[in-house]
Amino acid sequence: MSNGTTRKHTALPKAQILIEALPWLTRHHGKTVVIKFGGNAMVNEELKAAFAQDIVFLRHAGLRPVVVHGGGPQISAALDKHGIVSEFKAGLRVTTEDAMDVVRMVLAGQVQRELVGLLNQHGPLAVGLTGEDAHTITATKHQPEIDGELVDIGRVGEITEIDTGAIEALLADGRIPVVSSIARSQDDGHVYNVNADTAAAALAAALGAETLMVLTDVEGLYEDWPNSDEVISRLTASQLEKLLPELSSGMVPKMEGCLHAVRNGVNTARVIDGRVQHSILLEIFTDEGIGTMVLPDEHEGDAT
Repeated sequence: MSNGTTRKHTALPKAQILIEALPWLTRHHGKTVVIKFGGNAMVNEELKAAFAQDIVFLRHAGLRPVVVHGGGPQISAALDKHGIVSEFKAGLRVTTEDAMDVVRMVLAGQVQRELVGLLNQHGPLAVGLTGEDAHTITATKHQPEIDGELVDIGRVGEITEIDTGAIEALLADGRIPVVSSIARSQDDGHVYNVNADTAAAALAAALGAETLMVLTDVEGLYEDWPNSDEVISRLTASQLEKLLPELSSGMVPKMEGCLHAVRNGVNTARVIDGRVQHSILLEIFTDEGIGTMVLPDEHEGDAT
């Protein structure tokens, strides 16, 4: 076989893949997407590098990505090192003053720095900030209810306000904002640890994002877990609301975040499998899509 023929055979499938992306590129051009980075994608080196490539790809494809991250495993490891016991109540980390110092140090000084570094291997793109910067995220003390009692879990915040000014300015300048889920306090000059899924959803709504994507360590929302591993590929806000009480505790803030986003102007919210390399590109630029997509209720009849 001559060289020219071989070239044609390898080039055509590549061209077809690019062409398949065209309608999605057109649809998403200039749109803001908020991506919550977490789970395995955050600790596995190959997945981390692939995530950074995907985000840069979105930026060069004309989208405006905003990355929000927490850092559960990294925080637990650092607290261990400082001899502080990790304790969880109602699925949230009990955050003492001492623990809060460590949380802030890990999120803003370690996890965020690493991600900014990975993104910036591709150009002067990423800028890191926390919710403290320019009043991006404001919170008051969150007290979860356990067995009818309000429980004090320390410096854990409930978001009361979002100011998107700094993020909008970075996006307008062609940058990729990378936001750590720490909030300034509305009332006492301290800072709060806020759930990163919740922070990503609140930012997506405030930015009027086209879509919210939450990376997880599962394939999506399962139809009837643990009896079945069929993934629900799409559902409406109302359908999701009915399912919430049955979900595992780790999925609750993710799915509540998706619900909040689509009820507050975000067109779609998706939970996708961060263990699959380039899952973000597959989700945004192909017909198949992976994971679970949540749509606002008015899409009830639109099951295409």
